[in-house]
Parts: sequence; structure tokens; C-alpha cells
Amino acid sequence: MNTDGKIVIEGVTQDGRKFRPSDWAERMSGVLSTFGRDHRIHYSPLVQPTTINGVKCIVVDPTLEKSHPEMFSHILSFARNNNLTIHRGDEQKKAAGAE
Repeated sequence: MNTDGKIVIEGVTQDGRKFRPSDWAERMSGVLSTFGRDHRIHYSPLVQPTTINGVKCIVVDPTLEKSHPEMFSHILSFARNNNLTIHRGDEQKKAAGAE
């Protein structure tokens, strides 16, 4: 998943602990999801669960702030209140030395 320019919220607290419950990313992303005719969940491209380097994350498209400001605020408040790690996807590449 390309995370460039998107907000990544990792399921790891700022002090390094794994966040629980283990399905938190699917729960957060499920708010904007739909069920398709195939009877499967389809996550919105604005909020998607993923795993990066073995860590559960959600990837938030910044356009969510304009299209669903309350949801955007709720997601970021949730992350801050639970001391989750928040960064821009392209920052991770810069930190790793790849541009």
C-alpha cells in the first residue's frame, strides 16, 4: 500500500507497547466501510487497515478532513488519547533513507 502523503497511525504506543485489542485497525476502518455484493467488507480508500513491518496500522487519506471532518477528528483524537504513533507515510521512507 502506498502511504505517501497519507497519515499513518501505528498500533504501537509511544512507549513501545503493542496496542490492544488486536482488531482495533479493522474496527476504526469499519466505520466508513461497506459490504459488497460478494458479501465481503470493502474499506473506504480514505481509512484503511494495513500491516506495516508487522505492526497493525490505519492509513488515513488527508482528504478525509474535508469530506468527513468529524470522523477525521475522532480518529486523530483516538490515536492521541491512546498515545499511538502518528506520522506521514512519506516520513517513514525518509527516515529509512529512501526518497
